[in-house]
Amino acid sequence: MARYRGPKSKISRKFNEPIFGHSKALQKKPYPPGSHGRGRRKKQSEYAIQLNEKQKAKYIYGVLERQFANLFEKASGKSGITGEVLLQLLESRLDNVVYRLGIAPTRRAARQFVLHKHINVNGDVVNIPSFSVKVGDIISVREKSKSLTAINESLAGGSTKRYPWLEWDNSQMSGKMINLPQREEIPENIQEQLIVELYSK
Repeated sequence: MARYRGPKSKISRKFNEPIFGHSKALQKKPYPPGSHGRGRRKKQSEYAIQLNEKQKAKYIYGVLERQFANLFEKASGKSGITGEVLLQLLESRLDNVVYRLGIAPTRRAARQFVLHKHINVNGDVVNIPSFSVKVGDIISVREKSKSLTAINESLAGGSTKRYPWLEWDNSQMSGKMINLPQREEIPENIQEQLIVELYSK
């Protein structure tokens, strides 16, 4: 499956945010990449601002263009505020839920855990990172994978921040989605209304 494989530090510098987690490059060079990164940058058009917001969301969640467009179309067909529904769909991806539960330190690592069949959903192995987790689903570490150092270090480390829409049972190494997250519960710095405006053109 395709995914972004380019330089992560440049993307973080472009948006001035740690898109892929902690970025040392962002601390050393807190300005956009390129020979004119430090210089005065021309004012961005409305379209450019909207496009940047969409690109940022894609990089944060590790979603490609076609996947993102399909998610937006799906969000548009649901009741509720389209931008918030879009973020809920992104948050419901299996790789993101694995990351939010603290099983993996980053979304990239979560994607690898899913692809390598370390994760169960309702007792069955699911190796599709884009799998949509539904309210009530149980996400757990596969029995054979519970001794993996990478998973145990992540759970023991600082990546175990809990979110109100997820439950976690450390003894069983399993979690449950108890409801869809509200917008104020999603910590990502994304202006989803700009994305809606972009697709509405």
